[in-house]
Order: sequence, then structure tokens, then C-alpha cells
Amino acid sequence: MTEPLTIGVLGTGRMADALATRWARAGHRVTVGGRDAAKARRLADRIGHGARPAGLRAAAEAGEVVLVALPYGAGAEVVGELRDALAGRTLIDCANPVGPGFRLLTGQGPSAAQQLADAAPGARVVKAFNLCHEDVWRLQPPVFDGRPLAVPLCGDHPDALAHAAALVRDLGCTPVHTGPLARAHLLEATAALFIGLWVGQNADVQAIAPPLTHAAG
Repeated sequence: MTEPLTIGVLGTGRMADALATRWARAGHRVTVGGRDAAKARRLADRIGHGARPAGLRAAAEAGEVVLVALPYGAGAEVVGELRDALAGRTLIDCANPVGPGFRLLTGQGPSAAQQLADAAPGARVVKAFNLCHEDVWRLQPPVFDGRPLAVPLCGDHPDALAHAAALVRDLGCTPVHTGPLARAHLLEATAALFIGLWVGQNADVQAIAPPLTHAAG
């Protein structure tokens, strides 16, 4: 495990539960923030390992790293309200802006991750953890066909990317740097494609790409 980090979690849903539970078990200090104090308390109790409940602002202020585990749209609103508290912190966005018909809700506009960066210009945003169902993050570790799951990351700040990469490794996964935050829309579009294939067609997405040895001909 890497050096313990303080992690604030914005949200009390299933992604917050899955990721924060694994990180708390790895020794990181987790603060769960929600608008509903009772939900935050229940999630902190379920996570255990010293996790504590708080309001959204207190959770943001508590973390070197802040996970935004909120639905698309709500994330930018909450981050905007907390922009002063988030300055200088690593902000991890795991949202998928996918709507009916597996349509990308951002259209031709900025990605969900870029919207967070615009809402809190002082934060250091990384896009990560958006390509898998929350149950994948509960696996200890997520290894398939003998290979650890690769987790793509997009971001502009080396320290923030290092934080995110360390948290990926603590899940038993392999971080893959895929470029600056400007490429986050590609991760979000990939999620829309994959979800449509998984859910809409019951297709094996892993079968789409050839192995690395044949990728370039």
C-alpha cells in the first residue's frame, strides 16, 4: 500500500460505497459527505475502518483527495458550491453522463470531468473509475483471465495523477495514463459505447480489440 491518504467522498451511493470501502480497508482515512446526514452516517458505519460521516463541505475539506461520486449534473453543482474548499485538492470524477438509449448527455459540449474543472478551477481533476460497474471495485482484486484490470486516467496535474494511480494500485488494478483532461470525453464516450453493448446487446466488449501484439499490424 502507498502512504495513507485522507480521502473525502462526495456522495453516499453505490460507487461511493464500493470505492471508499476498498480504500478504507487499504488504510486510507475516509470521510463520507452527504446532504443527508443519516445516509452519510449509515455509509460510514458500513465502510468501517475508521470512516467518519460529515457534510459535503466537511468531507471536501478533509481530503487530500476528493472522490465525486454523484450523478451527472449534480456533481458540477455541488463542486461549484465547494469550489473554495476544493482548491489545490485532487478531485476524482467517476461519473458517466449516459442517458436513455445509451446516449452521451454531454453531446458536443465539455465532458463531465471538464465541467467539474470549470466549476472549481483551483481543483486538480482526474477522470477515472468510470468504465466499470461498482461491483467490479468490490472484487479483491479485480483480476480477469489472470490479468489485473487496467484503469485509464485522464488529467493535467502530475501530483493528482500520482494520487489517482496510487488509489488504482490499492484496488489491485493497473493505472494507465491516457492523456490530459481534454481527453476525458473519450473515456465518457467509451463508457456510453460499452454500456450500450453490455446492456443493450449482451456483447462481450473485451472481444472487440485484438491483443497488443496485433494492435499495430
